[in-house]
Amino acid sequence: MLTERVVPFSTEDGHTLNLVNVRGERERTREPVILVHGAGVRGNIFRAPVPTTIVDALVDDGYDVWMENWRGSIDFEPNAWTLDQAAKYDHPAAVRTVVEDTGQDKVKAIIHCQGSTSFSMSAMAGLVPQVDTIITNAVSLHTIVPPWSKAKLQYAMPVVNRFLRYLNPAWGDTPPPGAPKLLTLFVRATHHECDNTVCKLVSFTYGSGFPALWQHENLDDDTHDEFVRREFGNVPLSFFRQIARCVRRGNLVSTGEVPGLPEDYAAQPPQTDARWVFFAGEKNRCFLPESQGRSYDWFSRYRGDHSLHIVPGYSHLDLFMGRSAARDVFPLMIKELGGGDGGGKP
Repeated sequence: MLTERVVPFSTEDGHTLNLVNVRGERERTREPVILVHGAGVRGNIFRAPVPTTIVDALVDDGYDVWMENWRGSIDFEPNAWTLDQAAKYDHPAAVRTVVEDTGQDKVKAIIHCQGSTSFSMSAMAGLVPQVDTIITNAVSLHTIVPPWSKAKLQYAMPVVNRFLRYLNPAWGDTPPPGAPKLLTLFVRATHHECDNTVCKLVSFTYGSGFPALWQHENLDDDTHDEFVRREFGNVPLSFFRQIARCVRRGNLVSTGEVPGLPEDYAAQPPQTDARWVFFAGEKNRCFLPESQGRSYDWFSRYRGDHSLHIVPGYSHLDLFMGRSAARDVFPLMIKELGGGDGGGKP
């Protein structure tokens, strides 16, 4: 039986956010682990309706699990956030909260997608020195996307920005009138991979595949038909403007609007002693696996025990939501949390 408690925390720029601490009946014998969600979802994305989630697997192994809801979480009012804001204010405050609550001086992190890019920015800027192991999924320092995604960011995003402040895959079920309804009709006409319009809008919003964020065969019906429908929400165009700049550069860059952050994160050594473990689904059509391969090579210039895992048969979110992820992915992540086999490519 798992229990959970919500622990709020405040950021220096005035946001009230929270962490969800999940515990089991067994005594916690290992360090705290923060799970950091991506854009337009929430911490609950790590708890799909599968028999064993990554949260279950970590708790069973004795870890103290903390799911962070940063300002990009759909549990909060929509806001025009940037990766810089999350990196400077949200993740450092979340890590401090965990350290203060637990009395532990070291924390581990499992970070996904735009939770991964922004948390990577925090770590590389030296803002989360308490974190000694970082498992990153899909993207971290390098931002390599399929050609169609690059074209959408370069040409379609400026047009959409004239009419909308947010994109929202939940429009697939109940599109508001005007531009959201027209966009939903366009996606329905061009995506024929399944009967779930929310799933189709997820693909249109975040990638280039049919679908983009998972392989349909990896998802249970409950996950695809019900869970996906309630776990995606507003994502601001302010984020897409920043990620478009990162894609053009090929790696993370700041907006220049938040003080104390590097302009180009690949232009200086990482200001962290953490060991990094890079995961990517072989079939990811949001960020190409090459993104993580390049980041592994870059980080390995400075330290030799990082690891890279390209997971065959998986895409983007199905590494956490897949029906067989508890067999194919989670044991490897947990092994890497404990130090792995000394780093390298499998």
